[in-house]
Amino acid sequence: MRTDYNLRIRPADLGDADAVERLLRDAAHWVDALGVVMWEDGELERASIEADVAAGLYVVAEVAGAVAGAIRFQLEDRLFWPDLPEGQSAFVHRLVVARAWKGQGVSHALLEWAAARTRELGRDALRLDCDASRTKLRQLYESCGFTLHSYRHVGPYYVSRYELLIEH
Repeated sequence: MRTDYNLRIRPADLGDADAVERLLRDAAHWVDALGVVMWEDGELERASIEADVAAGLYVVAEVAGAVAGAIRFQLEDRLFWPDLPEGQSAFVHRLVVARAWKGQGVSHALLEWAAARTRELGRDALRLDCDASRTKLRQLYESCGFTLHSYRHVGPYYVSRYELLIEH
């Protein structure tokens, strides 16, 4: 894993919306080519991405002024985690890294940022989900300390739900 670069994690601003959209679309095309549908049609609409960026939901990893990765951080997720009490967890979705930065610690840095932010907010756990068939992605989450919580059907998706318990 490369560590000789200066990586900065920061909230995305509207100027980052193009880069976030490009990362999401590139990731979707790459995974689609593997025969796995990551996101359904309409989930990557430009207006939706811009609205999420404007609402402060995206955080980006930046190297030398270029966006190398992004993640969506939110405080509620009733769709994938309806069985949890509100206000106790934080959630991440749409972790994406530019192909040029794959395997160089960007994903880990974004997840570490999310865990630290969860702790700052006094939440007890950081939670996420991914397609249950994505073995390498699941291994990435597990290498970052996440443990399997459960499986769940959500619409067309069968997901593995993971959690990282936060020590205070």
